Amino acid sequence: MNMIAAVDRNWAIGRKGRLLVSIPNDLKHFREETMGKVVVLGRKTLQTFPQAMPLSGRTNIILSRNPSFFVKGAQVVHSLDELKLALEPFPSKDIYCIGGESIYRQLLPWCDTAHITRIDHGYEADAYFPNLDREPGWKITADSDEQTYFDMAYTFLMYERVAGT
Repeated sequence: MNMIAAVDRNWAIGRKGRLLVSIPNDLKHFREETMGKVVVLGRKTLQTFPQAMPLSGRTNIILSRNPSFFVKGAQVVHSLDELKLALEPFPSKDIYCIGGESIYRQLLPWCDTAHITRIDHGYEADAYFPNLDREPGWKITADSDEQTYFDMAYTFLMYERVAGT
């Protein structure tokens, strides 16, 4: 399974239910990576989308503890066991965890690849991605040249879990 996120230099991903910054090339990268695939997200992340609607062109699976939560155009599951069953029909390489913080933390043990946009800036934040530089068993296996958006520098990184960890 994959994870995909944009993080700042402190592994922050959001503040007050919003992304820290919107970089057009990062959004394009996200769309290209996830289009036609399965995205797993939490209810709070869904609420940040336009009209709180699932992402088009993808199978959306939403993890929510609320048993009465329903979303047209998405599958809602209420536990990790239900999620595991919902994901069984799909190849692991086609599944992307897209947030938020608690979903990333819960699904980190299930993932073997993380697509990270690392932004060279520190933001005021209240939501964080697990720091893969400190997580045992993760290493950078690919990186892009430094990109810029106005005066903001960022890099696309791929982290992979080392076999046996």
